Amino acid sequence: MSERQDVRLSVSQVQKVYRRDGREFEAVRSLTFDLHEGEFACLVGPSGSGKTTLLKCIAGLMQPTSGTVVLDGKKVNGPAKGMAVVFQEYGRSLYPWLTVEGNIELPLKVAKLSKAERRARVDEALTSVGLENARKSYPWQLSGGMQQRVAIARAVATHPSVLLMDEPFAAVDAQTRADLEDLVRAVWKRHNMTILFVTHDIDESVYLAERVLVLSSSPTVVQDDLAIDLPAERDQLETRSMPRFTELRAHVYGQVQIAKTNKGGATSAQQTSTV
Repeated sequence: MSERQDVRLSVSQVQKVYRRDGREFEAVRSLTFDLHEGEFACLVGPSGSGKTTLLKCIAGLMQPTSGTVVLDGKKVNGPAKGMAVVFQEYGRSLYPWLTVEGNIELPLKVAKLSKAERRARVDEALTSVGLENARKSYPWQLSGGMQQRVAIARAVATHPSVLLMDEPFAAVDAQTRADLEDLVRAVWKRHNMTILFVTHDIDESVYLAERVLVLSSSPTVVQDDLAIDLPAERDQLETRSMPRFTELRAHVYGQVQIAKTNKGGATSAQQTSTV
C-alpha cells in the first residue's frame, strides 16, 4: 500500500467469488491498490478479467467476498456518498421522461439539497460538459455522445471525491470518443476529482491517465502498475504521435498479452513498472 497521506480510495485484498448451483467461480482473487486525491487512473486487462466486477465492488453495488474498500477513511458497505459512477450503457441510466436538467438534478433532490444549490450545481455541470443549450431537451432527442455527456454531468453535479467510469465511451464512434476523452480530462482538471476509468482500449488508457493498472486474467490480481509520464496538457494528434506514447502503449499492450496467456497472471505479485 502507498505511504502517501492523501489517499482517497483504498482497495485492500478484495476478492469476489460467485456461487451458483453449488459451484464456485473466483472472479477476483486479491486486488490491492490506493488512489490519491486528484489522481486519474485507468484499469485495463483481458476480457473477462473482472474489471466490471471490481468496479461494482468499489462502488458498493456488489459486496466483495472478502477484503475492504475504504473511501475517505470510511469503509464502503453500499453506495457511498462521495462516489459517483458513469456506466457504458448511458441510455439506460437516463430517464427519458425527464429533461437534461431534470436528469442531472434528480440525485440532488434525493440528497435534499436546496433549490438554489441544485440550480447552481446543474448550471455548473452543464457548463462543464458543454450542454448549456440542451438543458430543456430530452435524452431521446440527443445523440449518443451528448447523452453520455449528460450522464457525466449528472455524476459531476454530485461533487464526488471519486468518479468511477466503466467503459463509458465503448458505444460511440471514434471521433465522438476522442471528443469525450478530452472532455473527461477537462472535467477532471476543473473539479480536481479522483477518477478510476475502466477501458478495453489500451491507447485510451495511456492517453487519459496518469497511471495504468493492468489486471491479470481471472482470477484477477493487479499484474502491473505503470506511471504515465506524458505531458499534463494532451492533444489527440500531438500526444499520440509522441515516441513516449508509443513506448508506454507498447508496454501496456505487452502486459495485456501476458495476461491473456496467463503467464505469471493470477499468481504474480503486483509490480510497479518504469519504462
